[in-house]
Amino acid sequence: MTISRRDLIRTGAVVGGVATVGLRGSTAWAAPGVVAPAGTTLDSCFRRGPAGPGGYTSVVWSGGEDHTVRDELGAAPGADRTTRRTAILSFAHLTDVHIIDAQSPARVEYIDRLEDSYGGAPTLGGLLSSSYRPQEMLTPQIADSMVRSVNRVGRGPVTGQGLAFAIQTGDNSDNCQYNEVRWNINVLDGERITPDSGSRTAYEGVADNKVWDPHYWHPEGPKRPADPQDIYTSRFGFPKVVGLLDAARRSFEPEGLNIPWYSVFGNHDGLVQGNFPHTLPLTILATGPLKATTLPPGLSQSDVVANLATANAGGLLGAVSLTSATLVSADAERRTLTRGQVVEEHFKTTGTPNGHGFTATNRQKKTAYYSFDQGTKVRCIVLDSVNPNGYADGSIDKPQHEWLTALLAQSTGKYVFVFSHHTSTTMTNPLVVTGLDLNPRVLGDAVLATLLASRNVVAWVNGHTHRNAITAHRSADGTSGFWEINTASHVDFPQQSRLIELADNRDGTLSIFTTMLDHAGPASHGNTLADTVHLAALARELSANDPQQRSAGQEGATDDRNTELLLRNPLA
Repeated sequence: MTISRRDLIRTGAVVGGVATVGLRGSTAWAAPGVVAPAGTTLDSCFRRGPAGPGGYTSVVWSGGEDHTVRDELGAAPGADRTTRRTAILSFAHLTDVHIIDAQSPARVEYIDRLEDSYGGAPTLGGLLSSSYRPQEMLTPQIADSMVRSVNRVGRGPVTGQGLAFAIQTGDNSDNCQYNEVRWNINVLDGERITPDSGSRTAYEGVADNKVWDPHYWHPEGPKRPADPQDIYTSRFGFPKVVGLLDAARRSFEPEGLNIPWYSVFGNHDGLVQGNFPHTLPLTILATGPLKATTLPPGLSQSDVVANLATANAGGLLGAVSLTSATLVSADAERRTLTRGQVVEEHFKTTGTPNGHGFTATNRQKKTAYYSFDQGTKVRCIVLDSVNPNGYADGSIDKPQHEWLTALLAQSTGKYVFVFSHHTSTTMTNPLVVTGLDLNPRVLGDAVLATLLASRNVVAWVNGHTHRNAITAHRSADGTSGFWEINTASHVDFPQQSRLIELADNRDGTLSIFTTMLDHAGPASHGNTLADTVHLAALARELSANDPQQRSAGQEGATDDRNTELLLRNPLA
């Protein structure tokens, strides 16, 4: 089983006795009709092409994927539902965008090499494999390209209903830095950004060739003839892309979403590197002139794992010295933000709604959970599943759980969608810190039980895993159930978002349609770096070839992607 840094404190999968998860249906029901498949993966998909030297593959177009009908919640699909159904809600789900300041001194790319097995399985099973990705410098361009795709489609492909909103379910930034948070907000708003930090005249990240390190991909190639090729080029067939470093930090004007958008708080939005609580030394490091590029002297593989396991950022970042770092330009805009500060930035926007879901209460209490109604039939409940005490996996505090329970009780007559960053099985973080809130954290099994106790919940939509996955949750007595819809990330292959539609079949059942959406970048960047769409195409190709992710299968199974999810209509 592949693990990541977020697996460090898990004690096992959440299997509480309050719910049973049905086996996936295998009945070959008729595929639903669609109104507007163009621009979605119903029409065409991206796939990895044949492997070339070093296993490097192009990205190729392939045929579209129909919806797979899933009936594990016990609702049988009516033969005439295609002609009877009426649309209730359509929206776009974006998650794990990971806008990355790839030049930041607060990054720990140098621990990624502890996963390198040069063609075999990662040595630590993937524990550190998200520390460095060759496509990280292009995350703002990927985000803009995804916005363009959402705008281009504009409606649910099955019902044809216009998209009511888009929602980002966390890890919208990568390192809770001010500049990353602003780039994300401005991309969605359509405000010009310059995805650059430090020096404004040269790229100062591990991909440059100022300080040569073969453990990173250097798209410009070696600076000196004596320098060996980097591992990505020599072993894994990565190309030379002259001009990429300048193109990646070039100013551009994003298209901006033409629908309202909402924000959810993720662990990378609230914790340094998605794992560590804020400290003054970490902020000083992020804004300062020293960027670690190699393992600090004396820091072993076991030391790295131990520091991650104890949320000890000082052990990873505090050991930076001139022997393991390079001088870069200091930049105050790299300062890390607290939860309250991230919330506040969402009120500095030209998009709608103001605050993007966050409320006056969130501003006052420095919280990040809220709810909003979409029309008269749908209630959306947004959780903050980030444990501020540290670690990547999540949980909620007792006051939030009490708020959730009360709000569900007040949602009679409405279909309820729940949104969070973490999934039910990654809310396993019980950590409390002496001197702060000593109430036990509420974990995923308890949240699952709370949602199942409400017949009105139809779906729990989330991210965090970077994988497409859909799970049926049904109460032990079979009287309630909902679908958990987990969507892949923007940063890792397949770089997708998801369109979600709720429809009333007018036969006592509901259908939730999920349709994967690729960003607007073409299959190949075509040797042009002129705009965000072509840069995003290159980023997709690079992500498909990340040596530590080539066989990760984050696109999920067929029935985790384009689906029709059936359930009983709780309001019928």
